[in-house]
Amino acid sequence: MRDRGSVARPSLERQFGWLWAAYAVSAYGSGLALGALPLIAVLVLRASPAEVSALAAVGPAVGALIALRLAPWVEFRRKRPVMIAMDLARFAAVATIPFAYAFGRLSLVQLLVVSAIVAASKIAFNAAGGAYLKTLVPSDDLLVANARFESTNWSSLAVGPPLGGAAIGLFGPVTSVVADALSYLLSALGIAAIRGREEAPPRSATGRVRAGELLDGWRHILTHPRLRALYLNNMLVAGLIMATEPLLAVLLLRELGFPPWQYGLAFAAPCLGGLIGSRLARRVVARHGQQWVFRVVGTLRAVWLVGLAFARPGVVGLAIVMAVELAIVVSMSLYNPVLATYRLQHTPQHRVARTLSAWSIGQQASIALFTALGGLLAGLTSPRAAIAIAGLLMLASPLLLPRRGASTTPATSKVSLPGGLVSSPPVCLILARRNATEERRDGH
Repeated sequence: MRDRGSVARPSLERQFGWLWAAYAVSAYGSGLALGALPLIAVLVLRASPAEVSALAAVGPAVGALIALRLAPWVEFRRKRPVMIAMDLARFAAVATIPFAYAFGRLSLVQLLVVSAIVAASKIAFNAAGGAYLKTLVPSDDLLVANARFESTNWSSLAVGPPLGGAAIGLFGPVTSVVADALSYLLSALGIAAIRGREEAPPRSATGRVRAGELLDGWRHILTHPRLRALYLNNMLVAGLIMATEPLLAVLLLRELGFPPWQYGLAFAAPCLGGLIGSRLARRVVARHGQQWVFRVVGTLRAVWLVGLAFARPGVVGLAIVMAVELAIVVSMSLYNPVLATYRLQHTPQHRVARTLSAWSIGQQASIALFTALGGLLAGLTSPRAAIAIAGLLMLASPLLLPRRGASTTPATSKVSLPGGLVSSPPVCLILARRNATEERRDGH
């Protein structure tokens, strides 16, 4: 692999640079608004734990249903225009929140609608971005590219939430949402600046989306033994991690009395650990291999979540949450780029968008299910008890990881690159909490 992850030609490096810059702008905007919708629901709308959990569950679930129909549509279209359109859709949806707040018309229903639009657009964007990255970057450099996105993401999470919390304290609860909306607009402009002609993918034989094409991504995942195991493990891990997000917001902000800036700090400072894990990914794979990362690091990321149940008021409680988050972040930031790279290397180019869509839709469905169950459980017991149960269930997730001895050889299908270059894949990207389950947008 090349030093510093340089791609094959300077022109490709410039194109990837625009893609990376667009991702960075969007990532830092999202970092500022990390957890903004639950925060607004708790502080502005005085939502109950069940309502906050519903916000986190219903929006992604509806978005996944919409994305189910979008997946084949993305596959048969040029990917850059799709990415731009999805950024603009998210900009328009998120921008409605500050307007409604300014006129006193903000409601939980609106937050649910915005959440659904953002979720569907994100799935479609991720699918297009992953497919576009695979044509833009040689296979030898995919791990480096995904590690760059991973590193950028964690740095945005380290900087964004404290600044977002401070902005909320100074200028009001929707300030960070405004920044997030503008970041989508700037991201769209950055992607539009990428030069070079993108080849049009082959159209569906009938010109219409067939039922079988909707399921083709799942068919590829479920018939590939290792992808199937990684997919099932990812759904369980993503669902359990995200189920604790609204519960932890209620626990820290309401029951333990953490101010918003401390709430942001609790998840921002540990994200510096993401720089460590993402920078180590290439070296660890070179020394131990992908299988070692999946088994060892995949197991390590499962043991920490239960520690959040021991949060308490004051400095000690803040330190507990930060220590748990740091352990999760280091593990996830090392694991994620390896998973994202493996998934792209083992998926034929003509199936990338549908496979990534299927992956995201399954993950969103799992998040919705576990979040709804977490809200119900918290209503019957307490947010702390529900977090503890999620942490205990997480300990079983390594049982779903691929077993030792499974094949690690990528698919033999070739990847067409700009300029006629062809590269065969060698043998060899869901927040500290939230973002560790989003797979780093697979090359957004």
